[in-house]
Amino acid sequence: MSLDAPWVAVAAEHELAVAQMKKIQVGDKRLLLANAEGRFYVVDEMCSHEDYSLYLGCIKDHRIKCSLHGSFFDLKTGEPTVEPACEPIRTYPVRVTDGRIWVDPT
Repeated sequence: MSLDAPWVAVAAEHELAVAQMKKIQVGDKRLLLANAEGRFYVVDEMCSHEDYSLYLGCIKDHRIKCSLHGSFFDLKTGEPTVEPACEPIRTYPVRVTDGRIWVDPT
């Protein structure tokens, strides 16, 4: 089963183990798919504090850490939880249907 636009399939459900990430490109957006404790999230790939890839960081609980300055962001809301970042990152709706992970990039 597929979802109607604007939903885009970005990965198979079994592709990512817990605490793993995958860079994805949807249109002109550079995004990051993350598995945090078995739940999938999609966020902007780049840190809001510095133009640095969050892919180089790690996932702890339901947060992602930027390895450049140590900021953490809540994967559910995008809000920074540890300084120096003070601006949120964008989050995107995610669905898992028939073994595929889908994101709404709008």
